[in-house]
Amino acid sequence: MRRIAVTLFVAVCSLTLLAAMPAAADVKLPAIIGNNMVLQQDMKDPIWGWAEPGEKVTVSIGDQKAEATADAKGMWKVALNPLKAGGPLEMTVAGKNTIKVTNILVGEVWVCSGQSNMEMSVKSSNDSDKEILEAKFPKIRLFLLTKATAPVPLPDAKGQWVECSPESVPGFSAAAYFFGRDLLNVLNVPVGLIGTYWGGTPAEAWTSMPTLEKDPDLKVMVDRMKDNVAKFPQTKENWEKTRDEQTAKWKAAVAKAKADGKQPPRQPQAPIDPNFSPNSPATLYNGMIAPIVPYGIRGAIWYQGESNAGRSYQYRKLFPAMITDWRKSWGQGDFPFFFVQLANFMARKDQPGDSGWAELREAQSMTLSLPNTGQAVIIDIGDATNIHPKNKQDVGHRLALAAEKIAYGKDVVFSGPTYDSMKADGSKVVLTFKNVGGGLVAKGDKLTGFAIAGEDKKFVWADAKIEGATVVVSAKEVEKPVAVRYAWADNPECNLYNKEVIPASPFRTDTWPGVTANNQ
Repeated sequence: MRRIAVTLFVAVCSLTLLAAMPAAADVKLPAIIGNNMVLQQDMKDPIWGWAEPGEKVTVSIGDQKAEATADAKGMWKVALNPLKAGGPLEMTVAGKNTIKVTNILVGEVWVCSGQSNMEMSVKSSNDSDKEILEAKFPKIRLFLLTKATAPVPLPDAKGQWVECSPESVPGFSAAAYFFGRDLLNVLNVPVGLIGTYWGGTPAEAWTSMPTLEKDPDLKVMVDRMKDNVAKFPQTKENWEKTRDEQTAKWKAAVAKAKADGKQPPRQPQAPIDPNFSPNSPATLYNGMIAPIVPYGIRGAIWYQGESNAGRSYQYRKLFPAMITDWRKSWGQGDFPFFFVQLANFMARKDQPGDSGWAELREAQSMTLSLPNTGQAVIIDIGDATNIHPKNKQDVGHRLALAAEKIAYGKDVVFSGPTYDSMKADGSKVVLTFKNVGGGLVAKGDKLTGFAIAGEDKKFVWADAKIEGATVVVSAKEVEKPVAVRYAWADNPECNLYNKEVIPASPFRTDTWPGVTANNQ
């Protein structure tokens, strides 16, 4: 049984690769290189494809021409001389056959990736009817990858570039679209947005297998997957034997839930081969990142973390490893990478306590130690009852502010206050901050969201007040404070901002082990 399973796996991998490859002798391009595309300005943009081994291929665009010869595997690649923003241009790719790529613009290209909050479409966001009606931006081009998983990196994807219009934008990522629209307005150059996302997926699925395997703390996920692969034939067999029984139980549960006025349970599903599951390590990197490498890009935006919140300490390594992995794959150096911190979500708690979501936000903030990274804090625009907040306009705007500052060198305040240091002064703690912009402000009558603890590690709500560029925190129950936390909860009540109305990032001054410290 084991030998048959392995043989089938190898056969499936071979068929997957063959299906993505072109027929012999025809010069072909990957889907990411096509009509309506945006090429990255001021960069030696790679253009690549397939042809018959040994076939000479010529790429012409504008007043330049580049040549390459297909290698023994039929692969060829050229690098264009840097182009200036503008267009439209036409590109000719010629070998034994000729391909014309039309309506090409040159500008800024961004990869937009993550899970369901990045996938959430314009038609599902706030003011969707108005936003869709007004989305007449032919200088914004959209490329949406068809969802695909694979056990090995695929050479190509499915998708096509389209002009942004009321017809094309409704199903595209809202966060990405609003980000791109802001950039178009500020930079006044074409913008290309590559949408590659899949709801409910963890970060390890978007990370290459070699990167995961080389770190013992991340390899545990690969080992777990391999164990699940070995067990899959038996898992599938068990499902086949019990499917009718499970379905009957489900139907009964649905009837009871409806009678009780409750949400019915989800229907039992057949198990997915772990080699092709969107939740398995590397499967989405293989199917939805590898096929667009090394297309010329300015950078990436990322909106994900919910699926890793139960393993927040592990995310401290996983997330920066994924970013570094992508940068290595593209070979463009440390390109800008901006991400969205988890929003406030779930029921609000009366007392301070631990939170896996707070720990995931902390892991995201720690990733800012990597160069050319930025974080959009949205602790103020979430929804207690909906993991998918509809306000994606502010999400896109805050991501765009980070890009304006870090990627494009604009003189803008792009971040809210971030914790810098603390100093205990008797029964008080004085906190200092970076990124205060025009100054610290409380959005409301009273500053909220702070908790304080002594050496007993028992946190209580604190009185907090702004004094210049500092916040002074105290509580009558704590005579000798040693730690302060701010917005440390799934759905905290908090209102510290700078005068530019960008919220402060949640933080803690202690390093006491959290609730996800040992989760892998």
